[in-house]
Amino acid sequence: MTRLILVRHGEAEGNIMRRFHGQTNSQLTENGHMQVKKLAERMASERIDILYSSDLSRAYQTAKYIAEKKNMDIHIVEGLREINGGDWEDIPFAELPNKWPEIYRCWEDQPHLAQLPNGESMEGLQKRVVNEIMRLVKENPNQNICVVTHGTVIKVLLCFFYGKPLENAVEIQWHDNASFTIVNVDDDHFHVVIEGDNQHLGELSTLAKQDWWKKEKDA
Repeated sequence: MTRLILVRHGEAEGNIMRRFHGQTNSQLTENGHMQVKKLAERMASERIDILYSSDLSRAYQTAKYIAEKKNMDIHIVEGLREINGGDWEDIPFAELPNKWPEIYRCWEDQPHLAQLPNGESMEGLQKRVVNEIMRLVKENPNQNICVVTHGTVIKVLLCFFYGKPLENAVEIQWHDNASFTIVNVDDDHFHVVIEGDNQHLGELSTLAKQDWWKKEKDA
């Protein structure tokens, strides 16, 4: 059996400024650094055989904390990047529904139809990251594989792991920064053991402080 440990990067500038940072290369915030220190401490007792990371700074900075704690190398995989936002890159989230109302509605309610302007579609993103993950699983049989990546990436991967169509992505919650998800892989069968665990964060949690998350959680 192969085990995937999917880590969302720590809190980054785009998360706090509430700007669309798909492939915009933002850095971890001070709180983000504290989050990933806690994450690395939590990972200390978790067996990790190999460590992969998206090449974007916020993911790589997160992976470095884990690598230092576990005395491991980091293997960079560009295909683990966040969705390419195209014209949405670095635009405040509050402006998106005004500038691109139809596309934004798709993003929120019908993600399987969402094609970001001059960027990537949700379907394209899912195909890209599933291909990468399945390659890593095939190359590392019976290993515990840690993958540091991004929020939308984890969301579309979970649709795949649960065997749900992409239109069901709206049913999967956004995971906190510096949270982790564990998936056991046995042949072509996937079992999600832990989803979006952020218990190590406490008051450092990003989502707990954001109004949009509280509204979505209470809806």
